[in-house]
Amino acid sequence: MNQEPLLVVEGVSKAFGGVLALSAVDLKVYPGDILGIIGPNGSGKTTLVNSITGFIQVDRGKILFKGRDITNMKPHKIADMGLTRTFQVMRPYYSLPAFKNLIVPLFSPRARRTGGWRGGGKMGSRDTVAVDILEEIGFERDSYIPYKTASALPTGYLKRLELARCLALRPEIIICDEVLSGLSMSEMASMVPLMEKLQMEGITLVMVEHRLRELFRIANKVVVLNFGCKIAEGSSDEVMESKEVKEAYFGSEEEVFSYV
Repeated sequence: MNQEPLLVVEGVSKAFGGVLALSAVDLKVYPGDILGIIGPNGSGKTTLVNSITGFIQVDRGKILFKGRDITNMKPHKIADMGLTRTFQVMRPYYSLPAFKNLIVPLFSPRARRTGGWRGGGKMGSRDTVAVDILEEIGFERDSYIPYKTASALPTGYLKRLELARCLALRPEIIICDEVLSGLSMSEMASMVPLMEKLQMEGITLVMVEHRLRELFRIANKVVVLNFGCKIAEGSSDEVMESKEVKEAYFGSEEEVFSYV
């Protein structure tokens, strides 16, 4: 591959007390990737995401974004560079209307530098831009839903709101932490094409997921973690053929087929 990676994780390790949550994890994310990160509960997935995005400090290793060392950098500085993330447990401003949740990122230095949503020109009314972004990710513009307080939104819309807040920063990478979890089948049926649409619009995606059937439809590469170690990497077919993955992740070969 001739492209330079956007994101490089080199030998990252993190321990909590005497428990090693990550052990010398390596990975590379290239422009246009949809990289899936999977593994059983406690395998280190969220610790890895938190390490990359600055929410926890790593003990060893290096993290590079666009060639720049961002190891242990503050989260807001990493986001300002264009590497954003969603949260498994959604963190909106619950008392504000959905569209008002986007005002903070739309006032950010990065949004000002990049010219705003669909940039190049004037920022325009930030309220209008906020509703534009919500419409892009599935909020019905002519309905009352963009104007409802976040506390009144169902899970499917809260997941989209997490994505919208990332998009307001015009990121190069979005790390999605369980963005499909908790969704109904109909919500997932619309969310998966949305992720593909974001990729086609030039956003690189890293998806931490338990919903393997849907993830494998769109991910071009999958990394498998277990007990803080990377045990497999490749296409979905390649990792599913790994005996180590079947035994360590799924428990038994027979259980694999209930996931895919």
